[in-house]
Amino acid sequence: MNLYHLRYFVALAHLEHYTKAAEQLMITQPSLSHAISSIEEELGVKLFEKAGRNIALTKCGRSFLLEVEASLRILDSSINNLKLVGKGEGVIEIGFLRTLGSDLVPRLIKGFLDQNPNSNIDFHISGDNGLTPDLLTGLKDRVYDLVLCSKMENEPLIDFTPFSKQDLVVAVPSNHPLADQTSIHLEETLPYPHIFFRKRSGLRSIIDKLFRSIGHFPEIAYEIEEDQVVAGFVSHGFGIAVIPNMPLLSHMDIKAIPLISPVWERNFYIATLKNTYVAPAAQAFKQYILDNAQ
Repeated sequence: MNLYHLRYFVALAHLEHYTKAAEQLMITQPSLSHAISSIEEELGVKLFEKAGRNIALTKCGRSFLLEVEASLRILDSSINNLKLVGKGEGVIEIGFLRTLGSDLVPRLIKGFLDQNPNSNIDFHISGDNGLTPDLLTGLKDRVYDLVLCSKMENEPLIDFTPFSKQDLVVAVPSNHPLADQTSIHLEETLPYPHIFFRKRSGLRSIIDKLFRSIGHFPEIAYEIEEDQVVAGFVSHGFGIAVIPNMPLLSHMDIKAIPLISPVWERNFYIATLKNTYVAPAAQAFKQYILDNAQ
């Protein structure tokens, strides 16, 4: 039994006539008869029985037809989807840091789709976007084609390609003693309690290095994983924070003060698996990001 035999069986089951089915399939009637006999011999049951001048499915044949048609639909759908992928279409599985989701990622996706209006391309946006370690785990598990995240050390299986950067600012409540400043040195923040990122965050090591470079660490009031939550705690007076300068801050009761010393930028990277096939659509989107993210 092979795939052709199964398609022959389906055609004969619907036409209920060997000559008509053979003509539709563009094969000889003996070839069709041999295919059906081969299937029946392999299965050990009769699939057809005579019905006057025609034939009809047996009870076993009717049951087999339902299963074969369902299987062929799945197979044909998979084949069509892979053909679309090969032509640079299909679904792009993308993961990204939440801080990129309010503006940059939607803008890039819209621009890419606008540039390819006649292509059958769709994006699957995972609901698990969050911390870089989780995103990289999803990438290694083949959940994503690519992820937009921070760079992490000791990831030998992953290529990190920089595509954008973000300045760090000191976020303070609008009524804070530092709120009148137009720029700030990190030393000036030491008298005040800070909200730090948790150690799982890609930002934590960056901020630790900044404070290590000035030889002092502040009092840490809270440790939180996500940028937006850190900003929320700052806006309600729980502390100040060194945080990326993201669009969200302009809509909160926060003063974002440019950090001028020590100088640091947060870089974002496109992460892909090394030595792994990346579908044409995902490759094209990666190149679009590199050309248009700045």
